[in-house]
Amino acid sequence: MQQPKAALAERIAERRTGGDDPRALVGEMRRSVLLVPMADGGLWSVRSGGVRWICGFTDEAALARFALRHTRGDRPMDYAALLGARIVDEIVPALGEPGGLAVDIATEEGSMFFPPVVGIVPVAVAVDAGEAGEGPRS
Repeated sequence: MQQPKAALAERIAERRTGGDDPRALVGEMRRSVLLVPMADGGLWSVRSGGVRWICGFTDEAALARFALRHTRGDRPMDYAALLGARIVDEIVPALGEPGGLAVDIATEEGSMFFPPVVGIVPVAVAVDAGEAGEGPRS
């Protein structure tokens, strides 16, 4: 039996085709429970473009696609189920470097990146805080 597509995955698909309101997408990400792989006692992340990206997945199928590329086939991948809001509001600020959320990165035509900017992460850790007139980054 196939599971229904996660609401966040549906919003991402709509946004990638030019539809949907970006604020609605961010709101859906904040309300969604994401599956975040564990690695070496912490959350799986990658660094790219000067940003540390926490990798989250909308469902077990999306996580499995990622696991097939990043683990040996005979080893299960441990993961944490975390609310998107917790990732961007608590975990990203604790990184001590610019950080964002990368969703469904192993899903062709289905990934979405939520960068460290005002409106996604707290102003204090947003890389564009000064540009947005929200005050300096501390």
